[in-house]
Amino acid sequence: MYTNDKILVGKSGDKELCILPNMANRHGLITGASGSGKTITLKVMAESFSDAGVPVFLADVKGDLAGTAIEGDIEGIQKRVDKLGLKGFECKKFPVRFWDLYGENGHPIRATVEAVGPDILSMMLGLSEAQEGNLDIVFEVAKDENLKLINLADLRSTLQYVAENKDKYTLKYGNVTPQSIGVIQRSLLALEKQGADKFFGEPALDIKDFFANDTDGRGVINILHAVELFQSPDLYASFLLWLLNTLFASSPEVGDLDKPKMVFFFDEAHLLFDSMPGYRLKRIIQVVKLIRSRGIGLYFVSQNPTDVPDEILAQLGNRVQHALRAYTPSEQKVVKAAAAAFRVNKEFDTETAISELGTGEALISFQDEKGAPAIVERAFILPPQSFMGAINDMVRMKIINNSPLCGKYDEAIDNESAHERIVKHREEKAGAEEEARIKAEEEKRAAAEAKEAEKKAKEEARAAKEAERQAAAEARAKTAEERQKLAIQKQQEALEAKKKANSLSGKIEKTVTTGVQRGVTNAISSGISKTIKSTFKNIFK
Repeated sequence: MYTNDKILVGKSGDKELCILPNMANRHGLITGASGSGKTITLKVMAESFSDAGVPVFLADVKGDLAGTAIEGDIEGIQKRVDKLGLKGFECKKFPVRFWDLYGENGHPIRATVEAVGPDILSMMLGLSEAQEGNLDIVFEVAKDENLKLINLADLRSTLQYVAENKDKYTLKYGNVTPQSIGVIQRSLLALEKQGADKFFGEPALDIKDFFANDTDGRGVINILHAVELFQSPDLYASFLLWLLNTLFASSPEVGDLDKPKMVFFFDEAHLLFDSMPGYRLKRIIQVVKLIRSRGIGLYFVSQNPTDVPDEILAQLGNRVQHALRAYTPSEQKVVKAAAAAFRVNKEFDTETAISELGTGEALISFQDEKGAPAIVERAFILPPQSFMGAINDMVRMKIINNSPLCGKYDEAIDNESAHERIVKHREEKAGAEEEARIKAEEEKRAAAEAKEAEKKAKEEARAAKEAERQAAAEARAKTAEERQKLAIQKQQEALEAKKKANSLSGKIEKTVTTGVQRGVTNAISSGISKTIKSTFKNIFK
C-alpha cells in the first residue's frame, strides 16, 4: 500500500514499517519457508511500487500473481484490514502486462543468441569449463566472420561449420575439439525440447518496454508467466540472469533518485546461484553492486538467506524474514544466521521469533533516511489490494489484446543470418566442387579424345604410309609390267619386223626368181636386154 509517499509493507501495533522510495534501490530480500507468506509480501510490495509510479518486473511461478490485473475481494480480507487499522485501504486492480517466454500466455519474449552471449548460454546448456571455452571460440568466429547468431539454427550451423574447419581456427582462437562441439549440440537439442527455441529469435525484446507507466502515472507491473518455464530450472534461472544483465547494460548511470526507475523481483532466487562457478558469481556480485546507481532495485525471494551468497546479502538493505522451521541442526544453523543479519530488538529474541512466526507475519528491517538498517520489528504483512489467485484465459487475453504492445512481438521474423549464410556457402562450395568435377571430367574426356584422335591419326598415318608403299609398289609393279609389255611389244614388233623382213626377203627371192624365170622366158621371146630391164624395174617398185 502506497501511503504518505512511502511503501507500506507491514504494521507492528501502531508502527508502520515502510520502504522509503529513495532507499528502494538499495535492494532487498524476502525469505521464509514454503507457505509462510512470501508471495503475499512480494505482491504487496509490487502493488505499492506501482502506485508510486515505479514499473515492476516479477515472475509468476505458480500462476497466482496474475490476479494483480483484477480487483481484490474486500470481504476476504476485511478482518485483516480492520485488525491492522488500515485507513484508506481499497481493493483495486493494477496496470499489468503479461509476458511469456513461450508466447502463449503473454507477449513473447525473444532474444538473439549473440545478445544472450556464451556465458549465460553455457548456464542454460550446463556446460563444463572446457565446453564453454569451445562455445566462446564459436562466438568469436561468428563475430569475426560476420555470422549473425540469431536463433538456435544459426548456432547449430556455426558449431558444425567451426568443427569442420577446426584446423583453420586452432592457431588463432585455440583448440576446438569435436567432442566438446558434439556435447554442445546435444545440449542444444535438450534445450530446444524445453521450448527454448521460441526464446531465441527476432524481434528481440526491447527492455525499455518494461519501463512503462499507465495513463494515470502508475507503474506497469510486468508479470512473466513462468508456470511452464519453472519446470526447467536451468532455463528459468538463466533467463532471469540474462534479464538482469540486459537491465544493467541498457541502463545509464543516474545516481541516487527519489524513487527507483524500476524494481525487479527474482523469485526462487536460489536457482540463480546453485552450482554457479566462482568467476560467474563475481560478475553477478559486480552487477548487483553497480546497478543501484542506475536506478534499479533488486529484490531476491527465496526460502532462506543462505540461498544467496554472502557478498550479495551484504548489498540487500531492505529485508523481510518470514517463518523458518528449525527441526534439524542444519535448519537451526540457518535460523541463527538469519537472526544474526538483523539489528537486535530488545523486546524479543530474534532467533526464537523466526521459528514462531505465523502465516502473514514477518520480521522486518528496512533502511532509514540515512541508509542504515532499522531495528528489526515483528509485524503483520498488509493484505494485497488486488485479487490473489489465477485468472481465466478470457480475462488474460483481453488484457494482452488491449496492451499497446499487442502485435509488436507476436510474429517471429527469420532474417538472413548465420544459418542461411553457411548453407549458401556450402551450396556455393558444393557448386564449385561440382563445377570443378565436371571440368575435370571434361578435361579428362578431352584428353582421352585427344589421345584417341592422336592414335587414330597415327593409324591413319600408318595406313597412308602403307597405302603409299602399296601405291609405290603398285607403281613399281606397273612400271615393270609396262616395261615387260613394252619388251614383249618390242619383241613382238621385232618378230613382226623379222617376219616382215623374212616375208619381204622371201618375196624378193620369189620375185627375183619369178622375174628371172620370166626374164628367161621373155628373153627367149623378146630378147635378153628388154627382159633384164623389166626385171630390175619390178624389183625397185
